[in-house]
Amino acid sequence: MEFLPDLTTLVAFTVATLLLAITPGPDMTISISRALTDGRLGGAMVVLGTSTGVVVHTLLVAFGVSALIVASPTAFLVLKTGGAAYLVWLAIQAIRHGSSLSVKRAEGPVNSGMANYLSGFWINLLNPKVIIFFMTFLPQFVSASDPHVTGKLIFLGLWFIIWGMPVNFAVVLTAEALSSWLQRNRKVLRGIDYTFAGVFSLFAVKIFMTQAR
Repeated sequence: MEFLPDLTTLVAFTVATLLLAITPGPDMTISISRALTDGRLGGAMVVLGTSTGVVVHTLLVAFGVSALIVASPTAFLVLKTGGAAYLVWLAIQAIRHGSSLSVKRAEGPVNSGMANYLSGFWINLLNPKVIIFFMTFLPQFVSASDPHVTGKLIFLGLWFIIWGMPVNFAVVLTAEALSSWLQRNRKVLRGIDYTFAGVFSLFAVKIFMTQAR
């Protein structure tokens, strides 16, 4: 099928997706926080909201990148090169600053399912780091000469959700134990940071080497 990436690309993208899913960030923090406050259903609604945000980001990137390729393949090359540089910057930041996860059980009335859903949606949709990441990350897995680039980008975005959601739901189901354990075992967080930095540095090097040919 035209919109399916080749196996090597799909495996590399899946590894990146799983690594991102287990790296603590705003999405994981709010899903754990709401799971502790509003129960597992509350946390699950947050996950659904953040996943909807990913769908929006994917569609914006897919159609935006397609338009960019039509307008200027050179500009698309610049975007990919900038994206590779951004991956290197993320790797450096992961080593320098590391992941942080500080979750406190909120007090007050329980949030409704829709409130939790919207919280997840907006924190994902309006997060500048997420916007930049999707804009620079997804295009690394397509070629400017690919006539099916739009379909492939949409497929990769949905693939990101398919692999990320089970991890996110597992986090919600084990929220209390997981948050306590991660905060006690900082070496695990550092291990995630170094793995993140290593994998994304390799992606960046591969991209630079491909463009240099």
